[in-house]
Amino acid sequence: MHIAIVQSPLIWEDKQANLDYFTRIFDTLPLDLDLIILPEMFTSGFTMQPHGVACSMDGLVVQWMQSAAKKQKAAVMGSVIITANGKFYNRFLFVNPEGFVEYYDKKHLFSLAGEHLVYEAGKQKLIIHYQGWNICPLICYDLRFPAFSRNKEGYDLLVYVANWPEIRINAWDILLKARAVENMSYVVGVNRVGKDGVGHQYTGHSQVVDFMGKEVLAPQKQEGVFYVKIDKAKLVQTREKLNFLEDQDAFEFI
Repeated sequence: MHIAIVQSPLIWEDKQANLDYFTRIFDTLPLDLDLIILPEMFTSGFTMQPHGVACSMDGLVVQWMQSAAKKQKAAVMGSVIITANGKFYNRFLFVNPEGFVEYYDKKHLFSLAGEHLVYEAGKQKLIIHYQGWNICPLICYDLRFPAFSRNKEGYDLLVYVANWPEIRINAWDILLKARAVENMSYVVGVNRVGKDGVGHQYTGHSQVVDFMGKEVLAPQKQEGVFYVKIDKAKLVQTREKLNFLEDQDAFEFI
């Protein structure tokens, strides 16, 4: 699978300006991609003021993603603020090249920033079936909760999108590798750069880690688009040789 990771600054609470930025980025992308990944809340930054930037599932942002996916002939994924049924969600959208949309709502809301007071928590994981891969999308703070991330579904690719600040970036690097090793899965982490509207600084560190914890793409610190290819055959071969997932503990969330 050929993946493009877009590590970008985000314009604070300006939906149209961010869409214009990403449109310019998309105009530079090659046409041989399978998957394009954008950061968490890529139309707004990590804001606790969703009213001015939220979008419905049939609104501008989703339509933009559908148009971009069809034009690129590649799936597009990233998290945005969605409003539905009078509530707000930090929603990870996956749009395939035909424009079909699947989504995951962030389960672990970041209470330190009051996210749990503004957004509705999701309740379950999503496994996306795409081009022979099983993909699990998760968001930022979910990375700190290994039980929820545990590979009970047989996913091959775990994707985290984030607004993970510089002050805690060492934890990001460590936990991405931990999730890859314990779940015997490729892990992609896509973070932002720049400063947000409340003064938090972001230094990116978007990266790709393989199922043995080796870096496929080392942590990147600058704005840019980074390309990587991952190989499912190597993943399957390693799982057959080192069948650690067969011995994992069984548990249920209550």
